[in-house]
Amino acid sequence: MPEPPATAALVVWDITYACPLRCVHCYSESGRRPARQLGHADLLRVADAIAELRPMAVAFAGGEPLLIPGLAEVAERLRRTGARIGLYTSGWRLTPAQVEMMERALDIVHVSVDGATAAVNDRIRGRAGAYDRAMAALGLLDAAAARRHAAGRSGLEFGIDYVVTRGNLSEVELFCREVLPRFPRLHSVSFGAAVPSGLASRPGFVEHELLDDAQCDLLTDPGYLRHLRSLAPAGTQVLAVDNRILAVHPDAVAQGRALPLMQVEPDGGVRAMAIYEGIVGNLLTDPPEQVWRRAVQRWSDPVVVAALEPARTMRQWAEALRKLDHHFGTDDDRARIDRRPAYQP
Repeated sequence: MPEPPATAALVVWDITYACPLRCVHCYSESGRRPARQLGHADLLRVADAIAELRPMAVAFAGGEPLLIPGLAEVAERLRRTGARIGLYTSGWRLTPAQVEMMERALDIVHVSVDGATAAVNDRIRGRAGAYDRAMAALGLLDAAAARRHAAGRSGLEFGIDYVVTRGNLSEVELFCREVLPRFPRLHSVSFGAAVPSGLASRPGFVEHELLDDAQCDLLTDPGYLRHLRSLAPAGTQVLAVDNRILAVHPDAVAQGRALPLMQVEPDGGVRAMAIYEGIVGNLLTDPPEQVWRRAVQRWSDPVVVAALEPARTMRQWAEALRKLDHHFGTDDDRARIDRRPAYQP
């Protein structure tokens, strides 16, 4: 068996669970639970702990990272390590001043948009006006990129993150044809299949919205990807992923294909596997390398292997995830899971 990854190459830090939106598929259940965000001094301590791992890339997510005061200093501290620093935002309250902060502190920002039309996007994102605000945010970023280009400067890249469900799969081509050309300086768009995590693991969501295996295969078919790229502006990178690598399937672990990803919760807790419940330590109290070793050990835990080994389809993956969330989650996690409202299509 290959040696496990010595460190986390990628770190996703859900820096707060506060969020203005109520996405039906939200993996972190942000906006529906306490924000759990740290004070500024502790944020810097967590940043220093992440820096000890020397990751290639760190992404701020949530929740809405732009709600964090002093985010620029946290990002700049991590950026000094040489890591590529990114941020995921809904763009709900993006301001010109925040764009200027991003230009100083980040390498790339991803705006979440989950439909080519307001009707589809806003249904998924849970707030009327989410589409228009995301378009406005992309407009601000595009204008800033045009100014940098005119001044002969490079800098902050911006992209779009599109979570693909059954309800918006039919709008992917329309998105490439009609939305992407609005933003000439757009760096990339990523069409990523929803994964059965958080609210997206609910049986009703799995039944009605999670892509099935044939749809995932279509999304990642090279011919389909070439088609999407033919519809998009020439300067925009188009990516399409099924995200099945996030399952941490025993086969992937045995073959050395497990993604070396660390997921950090707002209070510094670290999940053993990014989209599953189950904390293996906290970066405020435990040595970062030790926390990473515990995470890697969880990948081969007998309970994990027994649950995931038979999981060969998207539905089976969702069933396995629910089992593991109940097993490794805390009492508070299980209570939160049990309180989730049934998904209503």
